[in-house]
Amino acid sequence: MFKKKEKQPKEKKVRTVKVGTHKKTVIVLWVVLLASVSFGVYKNFTAIDKHTVHEKETIELRLNDTNGIENFVKNFCKAYYSWSNSKEAIEARTQAINEYLTKKLQDLNVDTIRADIPTSSTVQDELIWDVAQSGENTFTATYEVDQQIKEGDQTRNVKETYTVKVYVDADGDMVIVQNPTLAPAMEKSDYEPKAQEADNSVDADTVNDATEFLETFFKLYPIATETELAYYVENNALEPINGDYLYSELVNPVFTADGDNIKVKVAVKFIDNQTKATQVSQYELTLHKDGNWKIIR
Repeated sequence: MFKKKEKQPKEKKVRTVKVGTHKKTVIVLWVVLLASVSFGVYKNFTAIDKHTVHEKETIELRLNDTNGIENFVKNFCKAYYSWSNSKEAIEARTQAINEYLTKKLQDLNVDTIRADIPTSSTVQDELIWDVAQSGENTFTATYEVDQQIKEGDQTRNVKETYTVKVYVDADGDMVIVQNPTLAPAMEKSDYEPKAQEADNSVDADTVNDATEFLETFFKLYPIATETELAYYVENNALEPINGDYLYSELVNPVFTADGDNIKVKVAVKFIDNQTKATQVSQYELTLHKDGNWKIIR
């Protein structure tokens, strides 16, 4: 006899869920992830930009407000560069300059002016040439001092240029942290602007007509009221000056075409009736003719 084979129970298949990029939930998750990363990167860059802009604005604001530093340095100059050869005057000078200097600089300046010095000095003028930020709260001031030096019966004027460093605290209080240090004198630049030449873009008849208009205008201009100027000028291109001047002549007017307009560079000589001196003013004007000539810029 054969034994009947027992049936093996069938294994139940475990149901699996396949996740593919085509599923809506996966797409949503990817979108959220990408959005999060993008937002993080954006916040990082904008935070840096805002911080940089804030620092830039703060520095520019401080640099634009240098009147206090300039006045502080000017007052220091009056005390530091003035002395006379007496013990009392020297002690008074020392006390005065100590109001501007750190303790270290006070010690450094002991005996710079002594009782046996043969000269006395008076400050004639002080000019602040430049104030530049050189640290978070430190500014470098470049200045020129004009001193009158007296030695015996002889008197002479001396000009020198120096720099000092000024520390400004959160309350706006100041102190000099670097002693007056010799610096190069400010000199005249050798720059010369290129002279503009007529380019023949304006014909001779128009030049003559415009020149006649300018002569008529500048004869009236020194004493013209706002109402009278309105006949010659638009857009407040020139304001009334109400001066006691007498027109003399135009000097080297140069005309160039500018579309429907004409540009002119010209010097105008006036006689100052108060000083009797000749005053030369320079103008760059734009003229337009619509029936009559007018200065529009």
